[in-house]
Amino acid sequence: MLKDDRLTRVLYVNLSKRTFSVEDREDLFSRYIGGTGVATQLLHEECSEHCDPLESNNPIIFAVGPLTGLYPLASKTVALFKSPLTGNLGESHCGGRSAVALRMAGYGALVITGASNIPIYISIDGHDVHFRDATSIWGMQSFSSGRIIRENESGAGLRTIMRIGAGGEALVRYACVTTESYRHFGRLGLGAVFGSKKLKAVVISGRSSIPVTDTKFYRKSYREIFKTAVESPVMKKYYDLGTADNIEPLNKFGGLPTRNLQESRFDQASGISGETLAEQFLGRRIACSHCPVGCIHIAALRELYEDEEYFYKTSMISYDYEPLYALGSMLGIGQADHYLKLMDRIEAYGIDAMSAGVALAWMTEAMERGLITEAETMGIRPTWGDHTAYMEAAGHIVSQPNEFYRTLAQGVEEAASRYGGEDFALTFGGNEMPGYHTGPAAHVGSLLGARHSHLDNGGYGIDQKVLANKEVTPEELAAMILDEEWWRQILSSLVVCFFARGIYLPDLVSQILTVTGFELTTDDLTRIGREIHREKYRFKYREGFSLDNLRIPGRIFETPSPIPYMSRDYVEQTIVRAKNMLSL
Repeated sequence: MLKDDRLTRVLYVNLSKRTFSVEDREDLFSRYIGGTGVATQLLHEECSEHCDPLESNNPIIFAVGPLTGLYPLASKTVALFKSPLTGNLGESHCGGRSAVALRMAGYGALVITGASNIPIYISIDGHDVHFRDATSIWGMQSFSSGRIIRENESGAGLRTIMRIGAGGEALVRYACVTTESYRHFGRLGLGAVFGSKKLKAVVISGRSSIPVTDTKFYRKSYREIFKTAVESPVMKKYYDLGTADNIEPLNKFGGLPTRNLQESRFDQASGISGETLAEQFLGRRIACSHCPVGCIHIAALRELYEDEEYFYKTSMISYDYEPLYALGSMLGIGQADHYLKLMDRIEAYGIDAMSAGVALAWMTEAMERGLITEAETMGIRPTWGDHTAYMEAAGHIVSQPNEFYRTLAQGVEEAASRYGGEDFALTFGGNEMPGYHTGPAAHVGSLLGARHSHLDNGGYGIDQKVLANKEVTPEELAAMILDEEWWRQILSSLVVCFFARGIYLPDLVSQILTVTGFELTTDDLTRIGREIHREKYRFKYREGFSLDNLRIPGRIFETPSPIPYMSRDYVEQTIVRAKNMLSL
């Protein structure tokens, strides 16, 4: 029996019937720990086979883990759903207050099914669940709707508001869900699933406490983890400059995708570097709940109102490495203020910055090559570095005034299949590429990853730390990528921020889980991690995915990477070896 039986409680909400119920699912939590492990099983149970991702029978599942609310950096919520972008496993992680709020409300997971016939939002306050009419805020950007929801909800305790903007309402396949203004369930289109259900927002308030089995050990282990986190050089980097610190090193390494990966170094990288943003624009740092690091960096962009003298508006805009790559170097934008203006527009629309940037980059090159004309783009002629053209095009992706923009709103894979340019359509498993052209491990990692994300297995790190120093065989590389991905299933079931992966190592995890009632050896953790990964792939294959049908963009072999044996044959051999190891 787990110490906290509230962790094993799952709240089921049906939007069609406006009903809710609670079930104890210790069967899932005792076997799969929490987070992504439990959410994957709930997805198997609740998602109809081969359903349309934008139909009512696609569930939304949020889950947290046993360390949530107890230990530093156990601050993420996992969302699982069928992705409208890729047509298979959709998984997205988000920080902010969402994880602790859900846990303090007394639940380990939330399952949302059905669809409303009018815009609504859900308000969860402990045992109470309310269905609120959201007609008046449908059409508002997430900042404005969040403010109105805060004014309407009077519940006490720790609260989170997860909401969509115009992108989600318009069913842009890579729309995101925003929490606490500056954090997102960014990847794979959760915002579009919200929009398809007429679900504007989910509000969760919690105020309960969490029991532990051994108070003395808990306090001792907490202090040690806290001390390690605040004194770690890596964590200091995240506090000082945030992930934007990656711009200059990756550019120097030759792994920074630039102008739709026509190049791997950006001649204007210093203009959007972490150092430049910190020196000229940094307005504040904030942290997720139960995190002592504060890696979230917010820029203050001061702009003069048009036709006014001495009247300024100041916009607060978050920045991280991935948006900086996607809306910066990938588009040839090398001025920080131009990047921030485009980022602010993307935030207002509520669409994933990474997918949006790659889509705009494909559009630019497609225009250069004559695959599309101004007839398709409605007079917009995007050129590298022109942030105003990209801002206008992003608006059309959301409003979808013609067939071209309706197609681009479905993602780069769909756009290239209709208009051409597959070799420079930079998607992996249907998901737009992350910001790493460091070598074969980065790209194989995205191709093999259960959610086709750089965070699945951190292949870019293998390129820089291993492959840059020695040559490895395709079999060795496949083993390294899979070993890391198997372990990350445990981290995302706890749920721990991946920035803390160097702290939460197997021996420590096994020890601290005892305070929550788990008795798991490191061998148990390895076995569970592999089983969770296998269950994810079982869902992917159930929905039609196959490693045999992966499209590998030719561009990744055309543009030199820092690893000299980056070749199609090497990548394909590595995928074959991984498939054999997975027994697929």
